[in-house]
Amino acid sequence: RPNISLASSLQLSSALREMDKSSTSAKDRVEILSEALPFIQKFRGKTIVVKYGGAAMKTEALQASVIADIVLLSCVGLRIVFVHGGGPEINQWLGRLNIEPAFVNGLRVTDAATMEIVSMVLVGKVNKNLVALINKAGATAVGLSGIDGRLLTARPSAKSAELGFVGDIASVDPTVLRPLIDRNNHIIPVIASVAADENGNPYNINADTAAGEIAASLGAEKLILLTDVGGILEDRDDPGSVVKEVDIKGVKGMVEGGKIAGGMIPKVNCCVRSLAQGVRTASIIDGRLKHSLLLEILTGEGAGTMIT
Repeated sequence: RPNISLASSLQLSSALREMDKSSTSAKDRVEILSEALPFIQKFRGKTIVVKYGGAAMKTEALQASVIADIVLLSCVGLRIVFVHGGGPEINQWLGRLNIEPAFVNGLRVTDAATMEIVSMVLVGKVNKNLVALINKAGATAVGLSGIDGRLLTARPSAKSAELGFVGDIASVDPTVLRPLIDRNNHIIPVIASVAADENGNPYNINADTAAGEIAASLGAEKLILLTDVGGILEDRDDPGSVVKEVDIKGVKGMVEGGKIAGGMIPKVNCCVRSLAQGVRTASIIDGRLKHSLLLEILTGEGAGTMIT
């Protein structure tokens, strides 16, 4: 009987310790929510345009994390506009059809056959899958492309001879978006980066560019690009040298000094262009980091580089 009593005491002690851990964890969660309040108040009712693609699309776990962040932000009153690419999916379907993908300086060469696949995959598959995931997670999403409601009107790229049906954005008309993100609706538009020219010809549009131009047309509070890196690096060879905040002048100096190069240049240019058109801040954040969107919006620390 003494042994049983000792065992019971040990079990009770262990249970109490576990309860205490659980209680502390709950307190921590409440404390974190409390600390998020000023950020929720700051951004409630504001439009946030998020470009989704790259690394954050590659695993189901990261995709689930991004979707959960989007739904949470919408639930606390932010007006989210979700713009996406879908490079990995496009390459997969081109492979199934024995079409070899080709790139020039990081931009996809898009002939007529490739453009047909791009439209099918981005608009018909990736877009509707994201809409279904957001709806399943408890928010309400509507899938669109740049063609819908003449949201984006394309023109041939200056490099169309090399790139084919890769377009620049000639104009943006956000009329179709405004009723969706009205304060009383909280519907999340999910936009595939495909557009048509004035003659109805479809074009593949860089998703970063599409997000930046849509953010500018809506007078968005923030543009956020989810990328495959931690942000803008002070030293390109040191992943830990992320610049937390920089203004347009500072960014231009980093480009001129060679600190920003390669695929980061078009992303930075996209951010600078959106800021010049009235977007308040633009952030390049790490799409590989779980809940990076919440870190960027609901904390003072952020999850990448914010350009002001």
